[in-house]
Amino acid sequence: MLHTNSEGLYEEIMLVIRAFDLEDADFTHYFSCSGGKFLNAIEYNGNFYDFEDEYKADNDLVFKRLAKRSAKLACYKVLSGTTGINLPWGALTGIRPTKLAYTEISSGNDYTKLFKDMRVSEENIALVKRILKAQEGVYRKGGQDLYVSLPFCPTKCDYCSFITAPIEKTRIYLDGYINCIVKELNSVKPYLTDLRSIYVGGGTPFVLDNFQLTPIYAAISALFDKKVEYTVEAGRPDVFTDEKLKTAKEYGVNRICVNPQTFNDKTLEKIGRRHTSVQTIKAYGMAAEYGFDINLDLIAGLADETPEDFEKSLKTAISLNPANITVHTLSLKSGAKLKEETKKLNVNGIGEMIAISREMLTGAGYEPYYLYRQKYQAGGLENVGWAKHGKACVYNIDTMEEISSNVALGANAISKRYFSDEDRIERYSAPKDIPTYINKTDEIIKKRAQLFK
Repeated sequence: MLHTNSEGLYEEIMLVIRAFDLEDADFTHYFSCSGGKFLNAIEYNGNFYDFEDEYKADNDLVFKRLAKRSAKLACYKVLSGTTGINLPWGALTGIRPTKLAYTEISSGNDYTKLFKDMRVSEENIALVKRILKAQEGVYRKGGQDLYVSLPFCPTKCDYCSFITAPIEKTRIYLDGYINCIVKELNSVKPYLTDLRSIYVGGGTPFVLDNFQLTPIYAAISALFDKKVEYTVEAGRPDVFTDEKLKTAKEYGVNRICVNPQTFNDKTLEKIGRRHTSVQTIKAYGMAAEYGFDINLDLIAGLADETPEDFEKSLKTAISLNPANITVHTLSLKSGAKLKEETKKLNVNGIGEMIAISREMLTGAGYEPYYLYRQKYQAGGLENVGWAKHGKACVYNIDTMEEISSNVALGANAISKRYFSDEDRIERYSAPKDIPTYINKTDEIIKKRAQLFK
């Protein structure tokens, strides 16, 4: 159990403690500041530790940020020193390391020094450098991205924490949901003065029938008159049809996500999927015939997979030659069956799996172009999007770096307005529950309009 005299630092310190799987340990932290120095005193395992850090802060916001870093680093030093474990991201606990790098650069600082001070590995500092390089020419502050949420799936996977439920349980809401999405789409054109990308996500959008997807595509097409990046997260291969792909192409979709997660049939069965790796390859081939840029998602650490199992999936994905391959590290998320059944996430060989992905994807001509981290992620690792040259996804960069406004529609959608002159964000969240969303659509439209007025 953590004891600290600073309520504002409690959660930050707990993130570090959880990274070492020591949340049940007796850990006492005392924080103070005096004479331009942060003082961290820690008691753990019967031993006492003291740390001092000099700081300079010209406002309260900077003071709080530096105080959090000081406390986290002190706790990390104690836990790393006593366990002998060096985490790949050190004492960094935020989900957007590259955003932190950009913040340091804009302040005239060397982000690599901060990362080294926070004990980030040399490999991960090099990864961040590669990502910033890959984002050149795409990274731009301002503009808007459009997100449409279709939270319906054939079944719910064990690791999934989204609001999705098996389609057979939610089908009764589909007609009403589609009508509400179309209504929302008809309301947002005034905000889309500089549309950069469109993303239709889920769930598994292709679980809808073609006649159900068509009115959504039609309403989206009325919002833009020039070619923009337009992604549909089609999802599982067992819901692909030639008709759905043809219709998507006709309405301007140019990027499709196929989400196999693994090419190991035994693993697919264990996590609750009702398709095979052969179906994934077939779905990929169908989408490729229409000229879409295709992203394949893989998850390292599923079920009881070994590094050799993961490597086989990666080899299969690379052999298909998609524009993008996204490598996720398994994460324990609230609302997921896996989280309910597992308190701690220890995946043997997870570090080796991620190392293999970096080596193989680099060798195959892919570059890392965005990354993000999550709480309770195996090995304290990360999710990374890899792209062929010129194929980086604008939507992923904009949303992960938080450099554009996101007009988000549907249940559980979070709209974000980005004020580039102040570098700040205001948010509006729609209800998570589908029936509540349907009943409150008019109210949602009005509140979103207030956000973007």
